[in-house]
Amino acid sequence: MPSHIALRGLPIENLKRKPFRTGALLAVVTILALTFFGGTMLTMNLNTGMTSMEKRLGADLMVVPQNTVQKAEALLTNGNPSTFYFTKDIADEVMQADGIAQATEQTYISSLAAACCAEKLQIIGYDPDTDFVIEPWVASQFEGPLEDGQMIAGANVNVSTDGTIELYGRSWPVVAQLANTGTSLDNSVFINQNTVPDMVAEAMREISKITGREYKPFVYYGAADAENIVIAMGSVTETLRETVDYLNARGGKVGVVTVHLYRPFSVKYLGEVLPETVKRICVLDRTKEPGANGDPLYLDVVEAFANCKDIPADRKPLIIGGRYGLSSKDTTPAQMLAVFANLAANEPKNQFTVGIVDDVTFRSLPVGEEISLAKPGTFEALFFGLGADGTVGANKNSIKIIGGTTNKYCQAYFSYDSKKSGGYTSSHLRFGDLPITSPYLVTTPDFVACHVPSYVDKYDVLKGLKAGGSFLLNSVHDAATTCATLPDHMKAYLAKNKINFYIINATKIAAELGLGSRTNTIMQSAFFKIANVIPFDKAVDEMKHAILKSYGKKGEDIVNMNYAAVDAGGNAVVKVEVPAEWAQIDDNGFAHVSDASYPEFVRKVVEPINGLKGDDLPVSAFTGREDGTWENGTAAYEKRGIAVNVPEWKIENCIQCNQCAYVCPHAVIRPFLATEAEAAASGVEWKQGLGETKEYKFRIQISPLDCTGCSNCVDVCPAKEKALVMRPLEEQMPQQKNWDYITKHIGYKQVVDKTKSVKNLQFAQPLFEFSGACAGCGETPYIKAISQLFGDKMMVANATGCTSIYSGSAPSTPYCTNDKGQGPAWANSLFEDNAEFGLGMHLGVEKLRDRIQNTMEQAIANCTKCSDELKGVMQEWIASRGSSAKSAEVSARLVPMMEACGCDYCKDILEMKDWLVKKSQWIIGGDGWGYDIGFGGVDHVLASGQDVNILVVDTEVYSNTGGQSSKSTPVGAVAKFASAGKRIRKKDLGAIAMTYGYVYVAQVSIGASQMQLFNVLKEAEAYPGPSLVIAYAPCINHGIKGGMTRTQTVGKEAVACGYWHLWHYNPQLEEQGKNPFVMDSKEPDWSKFRDFLMKEVRYTSLKKSFPAEAEELFEAAEENAKWRYAGYQRLSKMEY
Repeated sequence: MPSHIALRGLPIENLKRKPFRTGALLAVVTILALTFFGGTMLTMNLNTGMTSMEKRLGADLMVVPQNTVQKAEALLTNGNPSTFYFTKDIADEVMQADGIAQATEQTYISSLAAACCAEKLQIIGYDPDTDFVIEPWVASQFEGPLEDGQMIAGANVNVSTDGTIELYGRSWPVVAQLANTGTSLDNSVFINQNTVPDMVAEAMREISKITGREYKPFVYYGAADAENIVIAMGSVTETLRETVDYLNARGGKVGVVTVHLYRPFSVKYLGEVLPETVKRICVLDRTKEPGANGDPLYLDVVEAFANCKDIPADRKPLIIGGRYGLSSKDTTPAQMLAVFANLAANEPKNQFTVGIVDDVTFRSLPVGEEISLAKPGTFEALFFGLGADGTVGANKNSIKIIGGTTNKYCQAYFSYDSKKSGGYTSSHLRFGDLPITSPYLVTTPDFVACHVPSYVDKYDVLKGLKAGGSFLLNSVHDAATTCATLPDHMKAYLAKNKINFYIINATKIAAELGLGSRTNTIMQSAFFKIANVIPFDKAVDEMKHAILKSYGKKGEDIVNMNYAAVDAGGNAVVKVEVPAEWAQIDDNGFAHVSDASYPEFVRKVVEPINGLKGDDLPVSAFTGREDGTWENGTAAYEKRGIAVNVPEWKIENCIQCNQCAYVCPHAVIRPFLATEAEAAASGVEWKQGLGETKEYKFRIQISPLDCTGCSNCVDVCPAKEKALVMRPLEEQMPQQKNWDYITKHIGYKQVVDKTKSVKNLQFAQPLFEFSGACAGCGETPYIKAISQLFGDKMMVANATGCTSIYSGSAPSTPYCTNDKGQGPAWANSLFEDNAEFGLGMHLGVEKLRDRIQNTMEQAIANCTKCSDELKGVMQEWIASRGSSAKSAEVSARLVPMMEACGCDYCKDILEMKDWLVKKSQWIIGGDGWGYDIGFGGVDHVLASGQDVNILVVDTEVYSNTGGQSSKSTPVGAVAKFASAGKRIRKKDLGAIAMTYGYVYVAQVSIGASQMQLFNVLKEAEAYPGPSLVIAYAPCINHGIKGGMTRTQTVGKEAVACGYWHLWHYNPQLEEQGKNPFVMDSKEPDWSKFRDFLMKEVRYTSLKKSFPAEAEELFEAAEENAKWRYAGYQRLSKMEY
């Protein structure tokens, strides 16, 4: 009979035939079943846990302060103690929200230490009257109310046998311990809200024991029978204490309450310190709450008295509020005297502002002259310096010397403008035998030193100098000439106040000693000689000891130069006898003489701020500028005059190459062309032009007052005999009038194609000028060149850093406009999002241009008024809208035709005519941005494929914040966070960008090849996609031997030795069948690589500190440079 298999037995037979497969299958099925079962159980447990937690929380929503979400989540899930809280007023606001039936407030405090626990303890304060979260749970295990000062402990909290917990040095009674919940609540203790201030008070008592200073929730200082008091918190209370002492010594009855515990606000502790005699209270807030009934602290105090039933209504004090210190403004004794004067007035002004002249809402208080409230024996000194001249560093050193060698108390504050080196600085020093508590800048000095000769004409340097005080001036003249050139108001002040007047030519001494412009050590020595705060011989020893410590690693020559500066500073001081007849001069005070031809905004806003009078500006000065918009080109009116020496043009030696103008970091030296008639009318010397400009007269003109004296122009001049030489500023002052005449009456002639050559480009007006960058800055020439090429249609998104500081240092704005009112639009954004910010600018503009194109397409299709010729030009615009050059050319023809047409379509387009020309979008920042913090954004923007241009000025270090190491810092370089030399090779940002294949990328160095930079900028802007230009920028942080005079030479040497490489990658070449990668620099001379490193302190200091490691790292640096060059070579030799 034929065999057969029953169908129902088939599976069994199949399993038996292949036992190994069957076993594996059973194992898999078992694992899957267990996984499903385990997952189900885990899900059920999680749901149960979440439901349990939700029930224990007792609320649907937990509202926490901004930026504390992670703390709250960590507390709820992991039990990590944290401190965060809301206030009753916020809880009330939440209660008003739609859908909120109940709301209660809680305070979460993380203890510092507790005897009960090995770790921090979570303290939770709640309000039993409103609570619906903790109270029901507590009530299930504890009967009775939770009284003030009592605690309820979680299950895991160790309670001592006497039923207490020791916290902040005090034993707190525990009235109940809760059952285990399995949550973070088991590691917490619960108190009512009234106990929270008590707990903080106990913590403050412990802090007082440690520090020796008095800390309480509220501290009163002043007369025991005070009638008028001020309540405030923060450092202003120290100023108020000085003011209270001053007024009470003159019969006043005043006081001040310092708030140490702001939240939760404790009426009990406030009441404990207030004198019963108080009749009037002024509450000061350093904040502005628009739309509120008052500012926060003021409202708390008002509510405290409103709800206090113990004080009869007729005995409750008058309470007023005011604001101080807005916009980070210094708060001085004169301002606090004004506060007390207002409080004592018959009708005190409420909701006032002090420190601001408010002539719009008229809420400000009048403030009198500054007075000195320093403690007896306090010596106050004020030093005016120039950024990077070492003044601040020298004064920090002076404080260390005096504080370290005497028993005197010392204090130092430093104030700066927003510029880089070369900006205004002031150092405010105090010394005394009693503790110094003045938290404001020196306004009534005993000693003033002016380190910058030109400041006597720019600032009121003698303001506040006490009668009988001393004034030290760094003067480039002898005593007689100094006296002759001193402003009249200074002469009168010196004589009438019997000021001791001293001069020293620190500028000359520094030059003779090889210190350049760094007069700091000379002036520091002169200060010790005059002030006699400590014996001069002792001061000399300490200064030299500090010099050895600071400069010992930089070499014996540097140390000896500074030793000589110390000796010279003490020996070269000259006391000038103040003529008695100076007292007869009318002292009309310091007054800046403004040029009536300057714009009103410059005269009324910019000049006062530049003259250190910005704090005196009334609110009305900013009417119409509430959004912070600032005028372009205000830097041109600053005329700082900070250079000691400036270039002088030797007309007979000049070969008209214009290289000096190309490399000038501040655009203060420019070539001009004039007709015969213009040249004759100017009254200055010109020479005949060459080549394309032979029909015109040629002249190089310098603006001496805008020059920073870097000498880069002299360094690059290729003439056989230099056509530029450095001369003292005073000698060259007549050239300032020549500059003013030529720029106003002759201007910039567009008679040559600026895109043809570097020389031609320099005849175009720079639309980036006179910035606050360092003298010799290696970054600004790149930005200036871009502004000359594309500035009339340029938009800039600037990352925070050096580039943003010198590009937008209010009140000075270096981006300016041409004679047509066209110029760059500039805005600053953060490291993290600047690239995206710039991309957003571009996309926004293109959306507007899409609207234009749509209107044109409708006009072409539908308009009967538009001529065929006009429609043809519209079609041209649509075809060329992606090109800045072509869209500009077409738009120039299109606008007059549309104006003549006058149809509705043309009218709509003309309303948007500013967007007809394609904008040149630039995104600018340093290597800290492009390589590090903003790299993600840079990569995102490059990947977008959008037509934007990115410029990364590469200083290989975080220049703006003090020289920290970045991913651009090379191997072996010393920087902050890499004090023993960086050990990881530099990131190749360009190589990363090239991998996209559709990004134009280039590495440039203006010092190495001016033409390569010129060509790259043109190609990058014209490329219809993203471009990235990485520019080598020598920086003051490099410690270049020879100084920033050599900026351009350093850029040249960097390429010549192989430290930096020039190349560009143009994807359009690949479309033509060519290699898109082009090596622009020659084969390096590697024998010069080590010599290059040894010309910069960032490398030589490593050799002095760690010689063995230095040798290893320098070798690695050279190998890395060769490795990178070899990679570029391979790319350049690829066949396409």
